[in-house]
Amino acid sequence: MDTEQVIDQAKQHFGTVLQEQLERVERLKSEGEWTDYSSIRPVIIGMIGGDGIGPSISEETRRVLEYLLRGEVANGKVEFRNIEGLTIENRASKMQSIPDDVLDAIKQCHVSVKGPTHTPEKGDGWPNIESANVSMRKALDLFANVRPVRIPSENIDWTFFRENTEDLYAVGSQGINVTDDLAIDFRVITTPGSERIIEAAFDHAKRTGKSRVTIVTKANVVKTTDGKFLDVARRIGEKYPDIEWDGWYIDIMTAKLIDPKRRSDFQVLALPNLYGDILTDEAAEIQGGVGTAGSANIGKQYAMFEAIHGSAPRMVTEGRAQYADPSSLVRAGAMMLDHIGYNDLAVRLHTALDICGMYEKKVVMTGRDTGATSSEFGDYLMATVEDPDLFSRRDEFENG
Repeated sequence: MDTEQVIDQAKQHFGTVLQEQLERVERLKSEGEWTDYSSIRPVIIGMIGGDGIGPSISEETRRVLEYLLRGEVANGKVEFRNIEGLTIENRASKMQSIPDDVLDAIKQCHVSVKGPTHTPEKGDGWPNIESANVSMRKALDLFANVRPVRIPSENIDWTFFRENTEDLYAVGSQGINVTDDLAIDFRVITTPGSERIIEAAFDHAKRTGKSRVTIVTKANVVKTTDGKFLDVARRIGEKYPDIEWDGWYIDIMTAKLIDPKRRSDFQVLALPNLYGDILTDEAAEIQGGVGTAGSANIGKQYAMFEAIHGSAPRMVTEGRAQYADPSSLVRAGAMMLDHIGYNDLAVRLHTALDICGMYEKKVVMTGRDTGATSSEFGDYLMATVEDPDLFSRRDEFENG
């Protein structure tokens, strides 16, 4: 094939990608209003097991959430549903990142709590299907990935707003091998997509009494797409005169998160998808590991809450799934409680997780038979969350 033919094929491929994204931009411009959970009865919570240790920690998370919401379930205000089929085996057999029947079941729920799912990579034996997370974010328009990290002893209280539906991940499976020697992927940043994630970050700062929003890009090098993200931030920042905002580059930002002299200065951070993926894992590790942090994926109509770690298939093959730490998914469950209006329960569960996982640690998770099982940790959590002295117990640890 000569060079002209190669270029023509690449143009055709890029044209298809471009058409899809232009249509998506128009849909973004006509999106609806936010769901009002207070007017919904029952609020349906879908529990999605996923792959590897996912079913194990999902079941434990459901046990904790059902315990906390037992009164709401009894009076018909809340309903739990198990959603089967979001496994790598089922996805591969149907060659769909989310099989149609599974997606339909998810859409019948108002919110979902999801265990980790395996994303195929080249050479691992699975077909090249898109990440289930990426597909779900796109299918349900879950544009805001919200990840809080809090370490009171180090004066750290961060909330990350990672854009979820654009950037390299939006078209990550639509790259092209132009020739055997040239591979190209595409990056998508749109004005309406940037507006809504940055607006969400500023709105969160205003509602929670924060005084600073930090925008993370690499706009000095990636001038067009990151430049657009930064330009949108400048414009939105003008609407919030009481909130200071600044821009940082992703490379120095990764350094400053581990700088004890500077990291407590940051409060709310907004950033494109790939940078957010990297930075939030680093932040979670500072908190105590990715197993300690939860994640919310929020859209105007749907929301999905998940652990931020992987499916750990080795733990399953080695017979250790029952020792998997459910903290990250339970933390996501606490964020779900807050999202659907059970704010007091959410605060109690977050506090119990702090005590059980970071401070007191009467039950220790090691991922092996040298430590507790998921169920034993769940029992510890439920006993702690019911303690009438819960908050003073936490304060003793935090104040010292």
